[in-house]
This record gives sequence, structure tokens and C-alpha cells, in this order.
Amino acid sequence: MINNFQSLNNRIIKCKDCPRLVKFRKKIAVEKRKQYINENYWGKPINGFGDSKAEILFVGLAPAAHGGNRTGRVFTGDKSSEFLYKCLYKAKISNQSYSIDLNDGLKLENAFITTALKCVPPGDKPTKKELNNCFDFFKKEIELLKNLKIIVALGKIAFDACVDFYKTNYNFNKKIKFGHSKFYQLPNNILLIGSYHPSPRNVNTGRININKMTNLFKKIEKII
Repeated sequence: MINNFQSLNNRIIKCKDCPRLVKFRKKIAVEKRKQYINENYWGKPINGFGDSKAEILFVGLAPAAHGGNRTGRVFTGDKSSEFLYKCLYKAKISNQSYSIDLNDGLKLENAFITTALKCVPPGDKPTKKELNNCFDFFKKEIELLKNLKIIVALGKIAFDACVDFYKTNYNFNKKIKFGHSKFYQLPNNILLIGSYHPSPRNVNTGRININKMTNLFKKIEKII
């Protein structure tokens, strides 16, 4: 029986239910990016991270190949996390403006961060079956977050994954469309909020910037 995050995380890390993902995450851990050639990659599923009493849950689609899959922590060690944590820090949700490795001292305040899929998928495109396999872990995370009020989906693909999850597990049939700072009521008294993904592409094209992202996070805090 899973009754705490420690037992859940142990199950997540040991999971081998998706052969394609197991093969790919191990491949990435061997065929390292040149700048990390001397590092030992994590190369296993990634569990969630943060405040177990959190009211806010941030959700990405999956770990980054050379971010979470390398460092062992979600949104850690890549350009997306670099931007995200600058915003979380400005919104006073994190104690520092960077997330680089497991021992960097990072803490979240009233927030938890995870991914719908716990392993890095080829081409950042999981199959429906792979997502459904991971939804059991995602559901357990939501159930363990007893104070949860808001889910923030980081990117359209993560947003769609959250909607699929609620359709599968909570008989949610309402048609909703992704939009930055768009709010939707979910069946279990949770608000789902869309946010642009903190990717370099979105930042470089001006779709998102630090002020826009930080303002959304501050808006969420006011709602709570």
C-alpha cells in the first residue's frame, strides 16, 4: 500500500513497465551530450519533488533527456529549468533562482512539481499506452497531496495529458482548450491552469518572458 511519497517514489524509480522508454532512457544515459560526457546520468524514471503539503502542483509532460534524465530531478539542469526557477523565485515559490542538481539546496514553498510521464520518451512523444501506464503514479501523487487546490500545466502537451488523465480517472467530459493563464474547474475541486512551457523556443520567440510567467504565478498565489 502506498501511503507516503517515499514508498511511491521507490516504486516510480524501479518501474520498467514500458520497454521502449526503458531502452531509450538507458540509451541517452550512455550516449551523453558532449558537455556532460564525464557525468553519470540518472537514466531512470523521475519522481516528483517539493512540498508534500503543497496547494499548487506544477506538471510537465516528461523529464528532459539531458535535464531530469541526467540529474535525477524533474526540471533540473537544463535551459527550461533555468528560466522556470527564475520565475518561481521571483514569485517566492522557490528559495533560489536555479535548479542544477540534486544537492543544490533547492526547496519549494507550497508547491510540488512533477511530470505526467516519468521517463524521457523518444522525440518527446509518448504513446497513449505509456501515458496510461504512468497515470497510476500521477494519480497517487495527486491523492497524496491532501491540500492540493491548483494544477499548473507547463505547456500544451502537459495540459492535454492532464485533461486525458482526468477523463480516464475522474469521468471528466468537459471540452477545454489550452491557453496561457486560462483557468478550468476539474471534478475534484481542483483548478487546472494552462501555462506556456518555459522552453528556450518560447522564450526566444517572445511567447513567454519572465514578467509574464511570474505574474501568472503571483496570480495563482492570490487565488489560494
